[in-house]
Amino acid sequence: MMSPDDVLLEAEEKMIKTEQVVVHEFAGVRTGKASASLIENILVEVYGSQMRIRELAGITTPEPRQLLVQPWDMASLQPIEKAIQKANLGLSPAVQGKMIRISFPELSTERRQEFVKITKKLAEDGRVAVRHVRRDALELLKKVKAGGGVGDEELESAEKEIQKLTDQYIGKIDAQVAAKEKEIMTV
Repeated sequence: MMSPDDVLLEAEEKMIKTEQVVVHEFAGVRTGKASASLIENILVEVYGSQMRIRELAGITTPEPRQLLVQPWDMASLQPIEKAIQKANLGLSPAVQGKMIRISFPELSTERRQEFVKITKKLAEDGRVAVRHVRRDALELLKKVKAGGGVGDEELESAEKEIQKLTDQYIGKIDAQVAAKEKEIMTV
C-alpha cells in the first residue's frame, strides 16, 4: 500500500520531469543568437536510416550569430544541409569546403513575437501537464484513504502539499518562460 509520502514523492518527480521537458523544448525556440540546440536534434536521412545532426557532426558557435557544422564523414555533408533546409527554421546553410556555415539573420519584431507565442504555448502545455500530475496524485490519495491507509488529517495535509508542489512548479515554468521571452525580445 502506498503512503501519502510516496504519492507526494512520485508527484514531485513527475513535476520535475515536466519542467525539464519544457526547458529542453525552449532551447529549440530561436532567439537572436545562434545555438547548437536549434539544429542538433534535426533528423538526417543517412546510411539508410534517420540520425540526429549531433550524431553526425560537430556543431560550434564561432560567432554569436553563426553556427559551424563539421560532419565526421563527408558523405553526410549534403544530407545534413538538406535536413537543415527542410527543418523550416528560416536558416540558410552554406556549404564551405568540408563544413556547413549557418548565419542567423537579425530577427524582425514580428518574427520575435511569433517565437514568444510558441514559447508561451510550450509553457502552457507544461502547466497543463503539472496540473495533470496534481489530479492523478489527488486521485491516488483518495484511493489510499479508501483503502484505510490514512486518516482525514493526514489526507488533508498531503493534499495541501500537492497543491504547494503544483504552485511551485508552475511558478518555475512561469519564470522560465519570462526569461526565454526576454531573451527572444532582446535585440
